[in-house]
Amino acid sequence: MSHPDRETTTPDSSLSRRDFLRLSAVFGAGAMLTACGTTPTSTAPTAAATKVVPTTAAVTAAAQPLPPAPAPGPISAAAAGGIDKLIAAAKAEAEISTIAIPDTWANYKEMKQAFLAKYPFLKHNDLNPDGSSSDEVQAIRANAGTPGPQAPDVIDVGFPWGEKAKAEGLLQPYKVAGWDDILPTIKDADGFWYADYYGVMAFEVNTQVVKNVPQDWADLLKPEYKGQIALAGDPTGSSQAINAVWAAALGNGGSLDNVAPGLEFFKKLNDSGNLLPVISKPATVAKGETPITLRWDYNALGNRDTTAGNPEIAVVIPKSGSLAGVYVQAISAYSPRPNAARLWIEFLYSDEGQLIWLKGYASPARLEALKKAGKVPADLLAKLPKTDAPVAFPTSAQITAATDQIKAGWPTVVGVTVK
Repeated sequence: MSHPDRETTTPDSSLSRRDFLRLSAVFGAGAMLTACGTTPTSTAPTAAATKVVPTTAAVTAAAQPLPPAPAPGPISAAAAGGIDKLIAAAKAEAEISTIAIPDTWANYKEMKQAFLAKYPFLKHNDLNPDGSSSDEVQAIRANAGTPGPQAPDVIDVGFPWGEKAKAEGLLQPYKVAGWDDILPTIKDADGFWYADYYGVMAFEVNTQVVKNVPQDWADLLKPEYKGQIALAGDPTGSSQAINAVWAAALGNGGSLDNVAPGLEFFKKLNDSGNLLPVISKPATVAKGETPITLRWDYNALGNRDTTAGNPEIAVVIPKSGSLAGVYVQAISAYSPRPNAARLWIEFLYSDEGQLIWLKGYASPARLEALKKAGKVPADLLAKLPKTDAPVAFPTSAQITAATDQIKAGWPTVVGVTVK
């Protein structure tokens, strides 16, 4: 629901290829990269970096009217009286609840550890680490008005979910200290959501199981890959999986405005027996249970580093092309701990937080500003992905349209449940 005291006009949030290319300046030559529930818990390592779909009960809850959201808090740390006062206010709240940020996703394990080391007075409730973007938004709805740890304070969701959540009145505005470093095309002008990092869709391959590493989309249809290909989520609710289908469209005669070839491609994969109807996790890749997975490059590269050659993981950007995808941060309008939420956001967008994401191969929103200021170590830049393959950069409107079409088309065209 929307609230009369909130600005709900949608800004021009389209992301141009030019702006995306500015973000992706780290990409150079070379197509293949290799190396020879909602129950709160304390921060702990998790093996998964997947997205799941909401339950029937959650969908039913979404139809219920929500209570009025509290009045938004200060728009910035300066408006809160300075960072020291923000820290004091967060300390009084004593906790923070994040949701759907697995340790293996974009180096979030180190991010959580660094944040809690800096602010040890906060107890961290690590909600549903394996959740999807839709689960995150639904968790705000389901817990609106409740003060407990099960209510998320912040979310990290696929690009189209930011505007959707804003339109429903589920977010509150806040502008981090590095606000001006974030391109206007990848943030809400009023501060309701803002890009945090992005990556490119890739093949993650266990080379111990797969001796002939696929190099392009057409390769995945070969009989030798029978029962070996999986997605990292359910395409009816996972942004990562939805973007994998969209990326497949680009390599099979489709376009940013035509996702149908991607759905048809996955129908062929399913009909041939090559597609596994399970959600792939880093552990299942390592065990050889899902030896070929379509996943964001930063997650695949992080998994490669974790396995450290046992088994060896190859990360491939398909030759005929792939898709770039942005995720966004936002604070819940119903956050029971809004000052802790603001402190978390400030840390994510600080120089330290941005470099933690970069260490996890995710290109952070402030990367260009950090590079211009000479704050990015050369060895860190040298480790980033490089590809000659064409990478498509969708607009906000294209993302919304493709997401809706893939979610609706997957059950009827492909006809398999991924779980």
